[in-house]
Amino acid sequence: MEANTNVLFNKVARTRVKYLLGSLFLLVMLFPQSASAQCAMCRAVLQTGDNNAVAEGINNGIVYLMAVPYILVAGVFFFVYRKMKS
Repeated sequence: MEANTNVLFNKVARTRVKYLLGSLFLLVMLFPQSASAQCAMCRAVLQTGDNNAVAEGINNGIVYLMAVPYILVAGVFFFVYRKMKS
């Protein structure tokens, strides 16, 4: 009986984690303004110029550079999780 309870608890816990991560992802996607932040030095330099396209390009580059390590770490954790599960 105890083994069945543990299996059921693990399934419920995994489902909750999936819903939590999905909800967090959707929340981040709904509010992209917070993801377009800049470092103080870049912002100061870019605000003095008149070319908004350059400022937007630099801002996008900062966001991409920030996101890549997180994506790589998430991929490593995913593969470790799959190896541990099997």
